[in-house]
Amino acid sequence: MKEYYYFLRGNFKKVSFGWLLTFLSSFGQTFLISLYVPEIVKAFAISEGTFGAIYAACTVSASIIMLTVGHTVDHKPVKKVTAFTVISLGLSSILLGFSYHLAVLFVALVGLRLCGQGLMSHISMTIISKYFDKNRGKALSISSLGYSMGEAIFPIIITSIIAFFDWRIAAIISGVALLLYLIRLKFTDLIDFDKQLSPEGKPSTWSLIKDYKSVVLDKRFGIMMPASFILSFTNTAIFFYQYVFVEDKGWSAQLYATFFTVYAIARFCFSLFGGTWVDKFTAKKMSRIYLIPMSLGLIPFALMDSIIGALLFLITAGITTGMSGTVKTSLIAEIYGTEKMGAIRSVFTMFMVISTALGPLLVGFLIDNDVDFSTIILLLCATMILVVLNSQRIKNVTKRISV
Repeated sequence: MKEYYYFLRGNFKKVSFGWLLTFLSSFGQTFLISLYVPEIVKAFAISEGTFGAIYAACTVSASIIMLTVGHTVDHKPVKKVTAFTVISLGLSSILLGFSYHLAVLFVALVGLRLCGQGLMSHISMTIISKYFDKNRGKALSISSLGYSMGEAIFPIIITSIIAFFDWRIAAIISGVALLLYLIRLKFTDLIDFDKQLSPEGKPSTWSLIKDYKSVVLDKRFGIMMPASFILSFTNTAIFFYQYVFVEDKGWSAQLYATFFTVYAIARFCFSLFGGTWVDKFTAKKMSRIYLIPMSLGLIPFALMDSIIGALLFLITAGITTGMSGTVKTSLIAEIYGTEKMGAIRSVFTMFMVISTALGPLLVGFLIDNDVDFSTIILLLCATMILVVLNSQRIKNVTKRISV
C-alpha cells in the first residue's frame, strides 16, 4: 500500500473531500433509513408492506428528479452544488422528524433519497473522476471508503439516540449536524475542481434530452448498465430481508450480525485493491470480473444449511461491493470521457436508484407468495451470472464516444 501513501501525501485534501461526501451520503442510504422503519410504521399505524411501497415510490421519484439536476456538477461551481445538496439533505432529515402526515413523510423521504444516496454520492464520484486521470482508481477507492465508515459509525449513533430519546429527535439531530457542516464547507478550497467545469455552461433542456437519449440508445449502455443495476438490486433486496432469510434458515441472528465485521473488512480492503487494479489493468478489464465473487457467493448462501454459507456470501459480497464503485465510475470515464460525466453518470445513477426500489419490492412479492428462500437466492444468482456474461462484451468497446 506504499503507492497509496505517496498518492495521499500529494492529494489528501482533494480525496478527503470526496470521502466526506460519501460518508455524509449515509443519511439518505437504505441502511440508515431502515433504522427508523419500526418506529415509523408504529407512528403512522401502517404495515411494513405499506411503508415498503411508499419507500419504493419515493426512491423512484428521486431517481427521476436526479436526471434534472445531476448535470449541474458539470457546469456549476462544486461548492455551490455541494452546499445546495447538503442544505436539502439536512432539511429533509429535519422534515422527517416533524412529519405527522404521510404526505410530509413522502416529501422527506424523496429528499433523503435524492440528496443522500443520489446527489452526495454523485458529486463525489463525478468530481474525483474528472480531476484525476492517471490515479483515478486510487482516488475513487479512497473516496468510496466513506460508505464503509458511515455504515460502521452511524447505525450505532442513530440507534443510541432512538433508544435514549426518540426517532424524531434522531432525525432532527441528524439534519442539524448536516447543516453545521456548511461552516466547514465555507472554508474548504475547491477551486481546483472548478477548473474541470464544462466551458459550454448550462445545457438546454433539449440538449440534455438528446444527450440522455444518445446514452440510453447506445449499445455501450446495454453492456454497462445491467451490471450496475443487478448489483444494487441484489444487495438491497438481500440486506433488506436478510433477517427474514436468516430466520428461514434457522441461523443465529446474533452470529450472523457478527459476520458483518468480515463483510466490512472485505469491502474496505477490496475498495483499495480495486483502485490499484483499475489503475493497473483499466476499468474495462475489471468490469468483466468484479461481479463474479458475489455471483458465486450466492450459491452457498442458498444451498448450505450451515451458517458458514452466510459467511461465504458476506465475504464475496464485500469483495464485489468494495470494487464496484471505483470500477463503475472509472468505466464511465474511460468509455464516455469526462466532459459531460455529470449528465451521463446521472443516467446510470437513476437506474441504480430504481434498482434499489425494485429489489425489495419484487423479492417481497416472492416472499409473500411463498417462494422459498433458496429459490429466490438462486434466481438472483442466475441473473447475476447472465449479467457477467453480458459484461464480457465490453472487451470489444475500444473507442470513447462524446454525447
